[in-house]
Amino acid sequence: TDEGCLVRDEGGRYFLGSRFLSLAMRAVAGRELSALVRPVLVDLVAATGETAVLGALAPNGSEATYLDKAESSNPIRYAVTIGESRELYCTAVGKSLLAWFAPDRLEAFLKSKTRTRFTDTTITGKRELVTELTKIRKEGIARSFGERVAGACAIASPIFSADGSVNATLLVAGPWDRMQANSERNEKFLRKAADDCTRLAGGTPRQ
Repeated sequence: TDEGCLVRDEGGRYFLGSRFLSLAMRAVAGRELSALVRPVLVDLVAATGETAVLGALAPNGSEATYLDKAESSNPIRYAVTIGESRELYCTAVGKSLLAWFAPDRLEAFLKSKTRTRFTDTTITGKRELVTELTKIRKEGIARSFGERVAGACAIASPIFSADGSVNATLLVAGPWDRMQANSERNEKFLRKAADDCTRLAGGTPRQ
């Protein structure tokens, strides 16, 4: 009851609390969003030649999870497993979500999580990470240059809900050299696709 998972009435009976109901609503919304966004993922793969992924904030609120994907047909490509979770601080999908955390929620996250250095480019310092998140909010694009997996490069852009919050994000990922060579083109296609997804989710695209 202290955590909001259960509530107790005057007769001593327990019922599901707001925390469980919130998680249930998020799960339903995730399934519905996956169905709506599927054509956008397919079109994004056709436009960029790279794998496109729909990611969202995991139920625990401290990780990102993959909801759906459309894989590149290239023999060497980025691959993910649906339902797999990733860290927020060192992945494009995660940083795209983390950048829109409310200040107090972000501060709590930064204090509570130990940040592992997976590669030479992983950002672990608090000040450096906050600077990175500020840049993401300004530009609308999160980038990961081999921060979680060496040799992989990814870009992500937020999907805004009707209330202006960001609980989902769109990702394009592939091998470092190919992504770097086509970065400007891929980011243009990603921005448009994320705006389309925002409209499908009932939100207003970022200006």
